[in-house]
Amino acid sequence: MSALLFSGILFILLSRAVAYNIIREYAGSTFFDRWDFYGGLDNLTLGNATWVSKSEAMNQSLAYVNSEGHVIIKVDNTTNVPSGQNRNSVRITTQDVYDLGSLWIIDLNHIPFGCSVWPAFWSYGPNWPQDGEIDIIEAINMMTNNQMAIHTTPGCTHTGNVDQLGVTGSTTDCSLAPGCVISETSPNSYSSSFSEAGGGVWATQFDSSGIFIWFWSRPDVPPSISQANSTSSMDISQWGTPHASYFSATCNISQFFTPQNLVLDITLCGDWAGVPSIYQSTCANAGPTGLCYNDSVVGPGSPGFDDAYFDISYIRTYTSASVVPSTTPTSTSLSTSTLSPSKAQLSGSIRSKNDFTIALLAMLALVVDPILPLRSRL
Repeated sequence: MSALLFSGILFILLSRAVAYNIIREYAGSTFFDRWDFYGGLDNLTLGNATWVSKSEAMNQSLAYVNSEGHVIIKVDNTTNVPSGQNRNSVRITTQDVYDLGSLWIIDLNHIPFGCSVWPAFWSYGPNWPQDGEIDIIEAINMMTNNQMAIHTTPGCTHTGNVDQLGVTGSTTDCSLAPGCVISETSPNSYSSSFSEAGGGVWATQFDSSGIFIWFWSRPDVPPSISQANSTSSMDISQWGTPHASYFSATCNISQFFTPQNLVLDITLCGDWAGVPSIYQSTCANAGPTGLCYNDSVVGPGSPGFDDAYFDISYIRTYTSASVVPSTTPTSTSLSTSTLSPSKAQLSGSIRSKNDFTIALLAMLALVVDPILPLRSRL
């Protein structure tokens, strides 16, 4: 039996028993209270965006809460940008830091898209890129599907489409520039179809056993999420197969990832969306030059950037630790002791001795007869 298969089966067994306690909800009028605004040029992807400060974002209506209580983060679509200048946008990072054993859920009603537009919801460790990066939402221009990825230092790999719904890319070494990419195959994960379907939800499990990402278009969001509120715990047992699965069998998560900050940003062009061959593949008719900056960034902001915004219902974070942390911590970063369950706490993730026995029997059965389907053994 391969170590990868063993890890996958063990993950499924344990995930049925894990319930997560709420740490924090970022939503409504207090959403921005625990986020830092970047306040500078995009020096990360060489994009043609200036990520403005909090005061600038609020004054220019690039970051605000609308009348429905939804959080809006957007690209400036009102300014006529002259050649040689960047267009204003927003990048924000959580003040809170999330360790292994945490779960992150984002509920969106609209996702930024359009020629030159490059949105992302991602995470990184404090010593980036050495401390790992997780790309949960990332797409460009007029792509129709989201893609997920991890980026690490050498030694972490991802191969094959094992226990995931997405399709693994050609790069298996996660330290290379593209990272280990998994393309979404479910419909309505990006572009106009996302909001036309009512939006959707992503969930990311950041665990020592692996990093697992799920996506649901609005009609498919499971009841454990759709019926939850800001104080509910979260049961992931009915979520089914993840859309992206990065198992620790080929990437030691605790070695390649440290506690993570969450990031939301929208840049323009840059070293992905702005590469001429990539830009022209979906935006060849955007302007006369075929160049991302010239044809999309320069000039009027509307209608080109009218859809370049996040509409967020909430982001909620959870922990699998047995000790429930306060829902209103006062420290800037949540302590490792509350966010990262110890071995003793993990042993409590299996709810009863009977569950533990079933898990052990299933694992033993795999060793004795690895071909027999798991369901017939339980």
